[in-house]
Amino acid sequence: MEVKEGLWPASPSAQYYNSSVLSVSIMGVMETEVPIAINHARTMLLLKDVFLPINPRFSSIMVMDGKGEKQWKRVEVKLEEHVNVPIFPTGLSPTSYDEYLEDYISRISMEHFSEDKPLWEIHMVKYPTSNAAGTIIFKLHHALGDGYSLMGALLSCLQRADNPSLPLTFPSRQHTESKSNRESSCRRVPKLFSLIFNSVSDFGFFFLESTLVEDDRTPIRSGIEGVEHRPIMISNMIFSLDSIKHIKAKLGVVRNDVITGIIFLGTRLCMQEINYKSSKSHSTALVLLNTRTMSGAYKSIEEMLEPKSKVPWGNRFSFLHIPMPKFKDHKSANPLEFVWAANKKIKKKKSSLGVYLTSKLLDTVKKLKGPEAAAKFLHGAISKSSLSISNLIGPLEQVSLDNHPIKGLYNVVFGIPQNLVISIVSYMESLRVSAVIEKGFLDPQKFKSCVENAFEIILKVADEIPN
Repeated sequence: MEVKEGLWPASPSAQYYNSSVLSVSIMGVMETEVPIAINHARTMLLLKDVFLPINPRFSSIMVMDGKGEKQWKRVEVKLEEHVNVPIFPTGLSPTSYDEYLEDYISRISMEHFSEDKPLWEIHMVKYPTSNAAGTIIFKLHHALGDGYSLMGALLSCLQRADNPSLPLTFPSRQHTESKSNRESSCRRVPKLFSLIFNSVSDFGFFFLESTLVEDDRTPIRSGIEGVEHRPIMISNMIFSLDSIKHIKAKLGVVRNDVITGIIFLGTRLCMQEINYKSSKSHSTALVLLNTRTMSGAYKSIEEMLEPKSKVPWGNRFSFLHIPMPKFKDHKSANPLEFVWAANKKIKKKKSSLGVYLTSKLLDTVKKLKGPEAAAKFLHGAISKSSLSISNLIGPLEQVSLDNHPIKGLYNVVFGIPQNLVISIVSYMESLRVSAVIEKGFLDPQKFKSCVENAFEIILKVADEIPN
């Protein structure tokens, strides 16, 4: 993928996420353990020698060709135009700087990238907050790549804090055990029919949810157009990875099922506190699925950019429409049902061809009506649901950026036409859940309290299960 000059095609997904109806960006936030002491000259050198060489898209802009298709065009990058160091009043307390940082993040989340510059920015906030001595923010357009690609790019700029010469390690991925290939034809036939049925039903459900069926209006979904352009607030929650693994082992599920179930229960509790009737509303979540052939953690940038890579750079994900479980009788409801329901529904959708058919549907719309029409269809599919959930794994060891140990790490996605967008990333021994919430629509503290309460409830009930 080495492109020195000229134009090369932007992928369909890149065009969808940078269109007139959708403009989605990812923000990676690093909280430093020590004050930021990177001066201007050092910043420019790091960007030139470390960041820009990662991918030619970081030195390119998107332009339209004569057929209405977007292309990447290599340009000269003026690095100083991509680095921002905000000025806040001096001498304030860390809690005061918390508010300044929240307002700053909300403001830059609403600012669109300039079309004549590459689609990324770096913001260095050199003021101490209650969480960190400083904050470094990478804002990147989703057209550059998905969370997996951009996390890989970010990690290539970091080193282990304890020993930079050692490689980073990551939590193990769970894989279902492979079964013998020597199954009888009598067992394969029912599986084939099951695959066909699940694929057709999942695709039909996606099409209905994207066109005709709309989620109920609830305390987490206003149903109003243009929510992606409104100010946001971020609510951060931190959970112990060991506790998540403990619940996983007790219930016989995977880690993603546990955290999805916790979010489902916490969201329902929050909805019920605000409006009791909404606990039984029709609400669906879009759970993002990485469609790459995974065999471990992140690959090197070189491997991701290989022409026939199994873990290629770009936007390689799809949505799983997952109906949120409802409270039947809250007094007698088993909270573990939320985890088991997440496990059952996600496993069912992963074992169908619904994701493949959905991708083909978008390709068909693009071919017949153009990328803008496909982006509009995708916008409708997202806006008719209630929330999105994405999940990334981070390193088990502490990392540092140019001798600045990173205390905390999280990412958020904005520009999504929903009132509630949740991103999850693991780092060291913790799991960070970050909720992007429309400012003034849902109380971030209430939502945080309900999700943390859901975690404690599920952990307590799981502990009561005999070994």
